[in-house]
Amino acid sequence: MSTTATVLTLVAAFMAAFSGVSMLRGASFVVEPLVAYGVPASWWTRLAAAKIAGALGLLAGFLVPAVGVAAAIGLVAYFTGAVITVLRARAYAHVAFPMIYAAPAVAVLALV
Repeated sequence: MSTTATVLTLVAAFMAAFSGVSMLRGASFVVEPLVAYGVPASWWTRLAAAKIAGALGLLAGFLVPAVGVAAAIGLVAYFTGAVITVLRARAYAHVAFPMIYAAPAVAVLALV
């Protein structure tokens, strides 16, 4: 694995984990938009767990590359769903936020 791929994998894992932990802790910058987008509070724990699992999967990919690829695909799918949710809520000014989190995972897939 190249240095670039390693750094991007670490960045993607950190960003996904940060987002997941922030959601679990009820950080207002995560929770308030979810309420505005109409995402049920009963989903938040599962969504946070998916992000954290993706982050752990990316890190596990250093030992088992197929797991890292699967985790990156999962994170890209997750954040694609987040973009769709933002667009369906007509919060066009917020669409960049899930794209920022998706970008490193997309880059990891492109480099592997």
